[in-house]
Amino acid sequence: MALFDIKLPETIRARLGLPQNDFKRQQERVLRKLLHKARFTEFGQQYRFDEIGLQENCVKLFQQKVPLFNYNKIYDAWWHRSLQGYPDVCWPGRIKYYALSSGTSEAASKYIPITNDLLKGNRVVMIRQILSLRNYNDIPVRSIGKGWLMLGGSTALQKGGGYYAGDLSGITAKKVPFWFQPFYKPGKKIARQRNWNRKLREIVKKAPEWDIGFIVGVPAWIQMCMEMIIEEYNLKTIHDIWPNLAFYVHGGVSFQPYKKSFEKLLAKPLTYIETYLASEGFFAYQDRPNSKGMRLVTNEHIFHEFIPFDDKNFDANGDPVENPQVLTVAEVEEHKDYVLVISTSAGAWRYIVGDTIRFTDKQRCEIVITGRTKHYLSLVGEHLSVENMNKAIELASSDMNISIPEFAVVGEPYQNLFAHHWYVACDDAVNAETLRFKIDDYLKQLNDDYATERGHALKEVFLDVLPEKTFIQFMRSLGKIGGQHKFPRVLKGKMLEDWKTFLANEMIPAKR
Repeated sequence: MALFDIKLPETIRARLGLPQNDFKRQQERVLRKLLHKARFTEFGQQYRFDEIGLQENCVKLFQQKVPLFNYNKIYDAWWHRSLQGYPDVCWPGRIKYYALSSGTSEAASKYIPITNDLLKGNRVVMIRQILSLRNYNDIPVRSIGKGWLMLGGSTALQKGGGYYAGDLSGITAKKVPFWFQPFYKPGKKIARQRNWNRKLREIVKKAPEWDIGFIVGVPAWIQMCMEMIIEEYNLKTIHDIWPNLAFYVHGGVSFQPYKKSFEKLLAKPLTYIETYLASEGFFAYQDRPNSKGMRLVTNEHIFHEFIPFDDKNFDANGDPVENPQVLTVAEVEEHKDYVLVISTSAGAWRYIVGDTIRFTDKQRCEIVITGRTKHYLSLVGEHLSVENMNKAIELASSDMNISIPEFAVVGEPYQNLFAHHWYVACDDAVNAETLRFKIDDYLKQLNDDYATERGHALKEVFLDVLPEKTFIQFMRSLGKIGGQHKFPRVLKGKMLEDWKTFLANEMIPAKR
């Protein structure tokens, strides 16, 4: 059964026209649709959506009249009422589902509203991405109609006062459309499993019964799953049990640090397809081979804005200044970092996601994720991004022929000045001092500000090499084990305190 041959409902088929390149007009149309749908909500009434949506310059009026929100601000002012069961607060009707998200920096869970309108939009984007496989030359056609192993959160959601909460992947899997169910693995029974280790064991047990063509999930957990299957059945590679495995759909973190150890588990290359799917919505997807970026979704259910990520618009803590500059998709420039702001069909209005992105091809509206506002290190003006860190790790590990699947960096005081402290996961034999020197040297080449400050206030770089299991055990100690959770690349605040306490209690031996 070929996936491309599925007969989709007419309502979905009508919405699957190929994206056109008038992104400005598409986004204006999306905004008008959102304003019209939400005009009778409490939020829409306060900010006069009915009037804004009728004006020719509705985008500018929307930006002038509606303030920017971070999570705490919009939750305290609006979303808490939805959580208490009030209807028509920021989006029509009652909110029945919430995605629990703590990101990689905050300890407390966030309740992100999930509506049927948002899920429908996400599904349309997913179908577009599937159809874009036709853009790939020499794709293994026989793999397209095979099973999709989607490794995510449990579909057994927590019940609240009139709502359900859990991982977005669990909510999405719970509402898998009927036409996709024949392809979906691990199936509803295993997907309900709350215990992550038990879920993995059940997947391993079922693995020989499945013919998998696609795997979907966060790299660290997908890799762990494949390693368990290979060990259980005494295989050389995962292709010994799934010969038709040809595609890996990933997102959430950079895949590059995992690639070397990941590919040791394969007998033949996979086609890697990157996605940008967050709790707040499906923002972008890779729709052509060898592209440097992902196509931003501009014509469906999300209106995007962009704040330049620079010292004029953000303070040293990564928080926006009052009245920052905010641009539309028509006003951005290539090769500059922006913080993403979204308005969605779930009642997130001018919501600052916290991710930083960069346009690699404005004509195609293609972007890459460069990091998070809270995950930059700029103690003394070094402006070190997660993108810089990932690249330095990639280059250093390639030079030394080692695998570094996880790492984290801490900024700390040192001799009245400052230092960076790296914690690196590596199970290969490695000279920690050589690795430290290479990472530091590559960062100087990648980032002029870093190179300057290494001669001044950023006096030292420390590096500890730890077993990969240390990072997994730490996440398990926080209850953050599973398909949605990623190890933070920059440790600050409560997460840093927990990390130091964990290392001290575990007395982890490190190579330095």
